[in-house]
Amino acid sequence: MDIKEKEKLIDEVLSRGVGEFIDPDGSFRKKLIESSEKIVVKWGVDPTRPDIHLGHAVILRKLRQLQNLGCKVVFLIGDVTTQIGDPTGKSKIRPEIEQIEIQKNMKTYLDQVDKILLKDPNVFTWTMNSDWLISINDIIAPDNQSISINIGDKSVNLPPLPSNNILAKAAHWQATRMQKSNINSYTLINMLSVLRKITHSRLIERDMFQDRIKKGEPIFMHEMMYPVIQGIDSNAIANIFGSCDLEVGGTDQHFNMLVGRDVMIMNDKKPQAVISFKILEGLDGKEKMSKSLDNYIGITDESDDMYGKVMSIPDSSIVNYFELCTYVPIEEIEEIKKEIENGKVNPRDLKMKLAFQITAEYHSEQKAKEAEENFINTFQKKEIPENMPEIVAQKGDSLADIIVLNKILPSKSEWRRLVEANAVHDLEKNENINDFALEISESLIVRIGKKTFLKIIVK
Repeated sequence: MDIKEKEKLIDEVLSRGVGEFIDPDGSFRKKLIESSEKIVVKWGVDPTRPDIHLGHAVILRKLRQLQNLGCKVVFLIGDVTTQIGDPTGKSKIRPEIEQIEIQKNMKTYLDQVDKILLKDPNVFTWTMNSDWLISINDIIAPDNQSISINIGDKSVNLPPLPSNNILAKAAHWQATRMQKSNINSYTLINMLSVLRKITHSRLIERDMFQDRIKKGEPIFMHEMMYPVIQGIDSNAIANIFGSCDLEVGGTDQHFNMLVGRDVMIMNDKKPQAVISFKILEGLDGKEKMSKSLDNYIGITDESDDMYGKVMSIPDSSIVNYFELCTYVPIEEIEEIKKEIENGKVNPRDLKMKLAFQITAEYHSEQKAKEAEENFINTFQKKEIPENMPEIVAQKGDSLADIIVLNKILPSKSEWRRLVEANAVHDLEKNENINDFALEISESLIVRIGKKTFLKIIVK
């Protein structure tokens, strides 16, 4: 690749799907072009839920492009900040999450990111912010732990120690740290030195805090600390890896990432550049894609589900999904936009192309073709799919109980809502189910909404 081609590629990486790019002196772009030093890119995630969806993948796909340019991605798992809860875009306080759930979600995240990112140690690593935000005194050591200590040139085995013993805590802390060098644990004194240079008025100016003030809702101090701690994370990564050249996140993280620049300057480090990406709306076409809003497409969704969900997006989201979720050239996307505006194309045809592109990326072209055929047979030719969940039930069982207990729907209230909206259909009788308390008397095939099919076999 010659220099002009590389510059063109870099310009697209730094602009496509980007809300804001902060690189005041152009040093990050210059470093990308020259590639004379290792470039460190930070992406932080609080593992509140286990699944990665297409909204997360907008950033992951950009990180993969940066890896292809030689950057090392540091995937920061915020196991401490998860317990704080970032108030960004939320009017309510995030509930506390147990450490065991956080650990489980961390593993799921790491298992999923390699669907997009390279796991080569030269361009990828991961760490946890508990490495520098948790001290030995915060550790709860296993009870009756047996440890060895060196005295002179001899190793001495100590008797089992209680969990509150400082030696037991120290041994457990050392064994559970990912990063064991260039680590500066942040004590209260360290935290105060940072807070001394960040004004209360700067933190309180955030939109979500102003909204709460107007509504008379509480703002807790630990929430105000979140952007400060996120900034400390950037400084810690620079200590460990030699630099933190860039932090990436959604536009809703822009304020927090700018605080990271401030914290790095306070510590005499070159401040990170910041890229905040456009937010991908969910299936409703309105709210940010979110699992809690149940408007998401998971990157591990089955190919049929993924294809069908993409087909369900509103026409107004087509261009945004092409830009943020595919590698279709931007020039082609501009043509698609013009065709939609001029009414020269059927939006359904564009959505089928979009659904194929997305499904092929996370599965394969063959799986995408099969999903497309199943979709055509099911929805355009009104055929019943061959593959659907089968549940064995007893005569007289409540259909609502069957649906909820088998996790087809999350709650009976959701079941009631769909029944009242005439969105539940008995395919064998070709009629809507209008009784939300229906007790089944025979086997049936049910369609719930537009894309969920279920066969219930009565024994």
